Amino acid sequence: MSNLVRSELLKIRTTSTWWWLAIGAFLSIALAFAFNAWLATETLSGGGEEFGYTGDAASAPAQAANLYTSGQYLGLMFVMLIGILMVTNEFFHQTATTTFLATPRRTSVIVSKLVAASLLGFAFWLVTTIIDLAAGATFLSLNDYGTQLGEWEVQRALLLNLMAYAIWTVLGVGIGTLITNQLGAVITASVLYLIGTQVVGLLFLLLANLLDNMAVIKWQVLWPAAASQVMITPGENEMLPVWWVGALVLVGYAVVSGVAGILITRRRDIS
Repeated sequence: MSNLVRSELLKIRTTSTWWWLAIGAFLSIALAFAFNAWLATETLSGGGEEFGYTGDAASAPAQAANLYTSGQYLGLMFVMLIGILMVTNEFFHQTATTTFLATPRRTSVIVSKLVAASLLGFAFWLVTTIIDLAAGATFLSLNDYGTQLGEWEVQRALLLNLMAYAIWTVLGVGIGTLITNQLGAVITASVLYLIGTQVVGLLFLLLANLLDNMAVIKWQVLWPAAASQVMITPGENEMLPVWWVGALVLVGYAVVSGVAGILITRRRDIS
């Protein structure tokens, strides 16, 4: 199994795609951090209510957690695309037959891709978190709030962000096994992630207004991208469920995606 995992990691390293995704992740961090820093400044100076931040959500640890996870939204999409490419590259370059002949046990191949994808997710999380920690700690210290790294609220956000990165690469592998056409898989997944998330949020908002019950908005956590945001959101929010609900939803998607990927690949005709 370890040889298969190393082989999958080598396949990714020998392509230029992951470099472009890494650059995209870095740019998203820069933009997100700039926005979050401005938001933290406004919130910690007493203007948080204007942006929906009150109580614990407007505290220094909560804003620190937000700073230290800057860039998660687009970062998760990028690692999802890596997971997709790990599978679809086999079909795009017509190496799937060779791969499955070399390793007849298809379950082992998919499991190795899932493990390799999780490791890549960890690598992306590590690099992006180091950047966020350096910039966030500097920003908070210069504004006399301290790094806040000793707060459990901040530590929990960092750890759950790690889990989100690992899970989204697994989801990418699952999508790749379902849609083997590379262009089709990448476009479908990107549209569902970027546009689908906004549409789902709007639909739940309209439904909440229709039923005159704003608690309905909490159910958007069933959408994986929303679950990721809920999972790392510090403090309490009337519009969002507690963090562990988002974690459970995301873990559920990962399990279903992994199992589905194995079953589909075992039954697919590879020629």
